[in-house]
Amino acid sequence: MGSKLAFGWACLLTSLMVLVTGVRGQVKNFNVMNYSAVADGAADNSQAFLKAWKEACEWKGSGRVLIPPGSYMVNSVRFEGPCKGSVSVVIGGLLKAPADPSKFSTDSWINFRYVDHLTVSGGTLDGQGQVAWGLNDCSKNSNCPRLATTLRFDFVTNARIDHVSSINSKNNHIVIFGCENLNMSRINISAPANSPNTDGIKIGSSHGIRISRSTIGTGDDCIAMLSGTKDVDISNVVCGPGHGISIGSLGKNNGDDVNGVVVKNCTFRGTSDGVRIKTWAAPSLGTASNFIFQDIFMDHVGNPIILDQEYCPYPPCSQQPSLLQISNVTYKNIWGSSDAKVAVTLRCSGSKPCKNVVLEDINLDYRGPDGPASTLCSHVDGLSLGHQSPPPCI
Repeated sequence: MGSKLAFGWACLLTSLMVLVTGVRGQVKNFNVMNYSAVADGAADNSQAFLKAWKEACEWKGSGRVLIPPGSYMVNSVRFEGPCKGSVSVVIGGLLKAPADPSKFSTDSWINFRYVDHLTVSGGTLDGQGQVAWGLNDCSKNSNCPRLATTLRFDFVTNARIDHVSSINSKNNHIVIFGCENLNMSRINISAPANSPNTDGIKIGSSHGIRISRSTIGTGDDCIAMLSGTKDVDISNVVCGPGHGISIGSLGKNNGDDVNGVVVKNCTFRGTSDGVRIKTWAAPSLGTASNFIFQDIFMDHVGNPIILDQEYCPYPPCSQQPSLLQISNVTYKNIWGSSDAKVAVTLRCSGSKPCKNVVLEDINLDYRGPDGPASTLCSHVDGLSLGHQSPPPCI
């Protein structure tokens, strides 16, 4: 095991050297062990990490924070810019959050803010969320506390995040807010199916986001795209368990807009939903448009294709026709098995019917006792092309 860790650490350093050399000048390492970090899994290393970050951020070249193999306890840390050059953080081991939720004074555990040209590579982030999950079930507790997100990026630009694992988050695993041109690859996210509100990756008010070659299994959405998000490309992601890949929920407030999302070459295994668009049944204005869901395999998924403008997670809800306009949505080459008889649901608003929804080459099988798979459509304008199973309703 030790030799494998050492080899992986060496590979990370080598690949990162190729990435950062020449980007913004000379590379300089800032090893957290030189700032009194202790890899015993118990001592708090927050100050050591912050000191290493501060000096790397002030370096007028490419600063590189090194966290060697080992187990490090870390309380809440905020790595802030702007920095004088590019900064990379290379994690060679395990970072552990405090198990007790009351130890957190903020809503995030590890937070990067206002950084340009950031790279975060390697390592495992253990949110130790098992103690907190009982406090986080908002379906049973309307005053559920706001627990810590494991890894948060606020106003970060031109960033690369790769080979990072997140396990057992207290709340969301990763949040991306106000970011531009952020590329995530080879991300591994894991939490039990019954862990509440442990979304894998949540994106808001950001554009130019790329997520690829990743595996996500959680108790909530694998990936969720919220208001203000545009130009998102998701490919080669395996999702499950979880609630699928979602746009929304939208429409609780005026001005909820999402535009330009592509989800391709993905696999869903045992999720409650597959590709999902969800808006509240509320009279708020907004738009959701230009979405492509293509080349997707569904393996025993509850609702493989679902567009729902009557979203109500915790009934009862004040049901009013949604005024959020959904348009230009394509579902192409989606196949596999549905665990629900209604394999395709397109439930749009009577006040703002969906426009230009396309179903092309859909092949979803259901083998329950109540007969073959079916579709459900309401207030939707569009067309069906190619092979269609179940029979289309548009």
